[in-house]
Amino acid sequence: MFHKLKEKLKSWTSKISKKTAKEDYVEIPKKSEIKEQEYALDAEKIKKEGFFKKITTKIGKVKISEKEFEIYSEELEMLLLENNVAVEVAEKIISELKLRIVGKEFLKKEIEEVIKDCFKEIIEEILISPFDVVEKVKEKVAEQAKEPYVILFCGINGSGKTTTIAKIARFLKENKFSCVFAAADTFRAASIEQLRKHGDKLGIKVISQGYGADPAAVCFDAIQYAKKNFINCVLIDTAGRMHTAKNLLKEMEKIVKVCKPDLKIFVGESITGNDAIEQARSFDWAIGIDGIVLTKADIDEKGGTALSVGYVTKKPILYLGTGQEYNRIIVFDKQKFIKDLGLDE
Repeated sequence: MFHKLKEKLKSWTSKISKKTAKEDYVEIPKKSEIKEQEYALDAEKIKKEGFFKKITTKIGKVKISEKEFEIYSEELEMLLLENNVAVEVAEKIISELKLRIVGKEFLKKEIEEVIKDCFKEIIEEILISPFDVVEKVKEKVAEQAKEPYVILFCGINGSGKTTTIAKIARFLKENKFSCVFAAADTFRAASIEQLRKHGDKLGIKVISQGYGADPAAVCFDAIQYAKKNFINCVLIDTAGRMHTAKNLLKEMEKIVKVCKPDLKIFVGESITGNDAIEQARSFDWAIGIDGIVLTKADIDEKGGTALSVGYVTKKPILYLGTGQEYNRIIVFDKQKFIKDLGLDE
């Protein structure tokens, strides 16, 4: 991820560190221009100043001007955009960096590390650390034994939503929680059969009503089934819908109103860049998502989508999908993400 970032920072800071070379030059006035006695005194003074200036240059500081920052920040912004960082997020990072380094004095030998540390701090502030889903379930099960913990999953078709549901169900089962699936995708052909296949493999019952049924009614039935059978978690699979389809988003709002899920998770592909960002923003606007799962993270070499989705929604990335198998899902680790960007080495 951001494999060119370190090289770009090194190149930039190297140029900035050398900027005082011209400033070290001191012009000695011609002898004919001043009296001989004054020349001797001035020459001695200039000689001393040049000596001390050389010392302070070696151990001294450098100040980054606004003009210099503008030149190099354009290159950095382009690098961020090339790595799937949304324009508004790239602008935010550059703006924050400018506030932290322009007009400030830094030791020349440390400037590269200082700028890299500033980048790291900005990204740490943008990304929200994920909460522990297992702990959330434990809390509700402990407080309200008869009430299941309801998780709703949303996203567009092809994002890996149904497989992600199966992965999280397996994860919950490993932590001793029972689950039931709600097949609320009553629109897409074969969606119910797909969820049933996952249910059969994992030993999890699927509640469905058939295609064309009211998705909110399916969710309601699944919750009632969970209550009656003392099942801890209800995982709702909703129809993948384009984030621009307002009527379909209205249907999602109805499901949320009827079922009152404890957790609403947006599932998007980490490799789709700005598309995933706009999708997450739309679903968040419609139903108020609580967290994010990014799939196909194993083939994402850029990392900008995670940074951008987190920024535009102000919601945490909870998990990263890293393959098709049920165990190929990991809890999002902010510090590891930053290390993978090359900012923590």
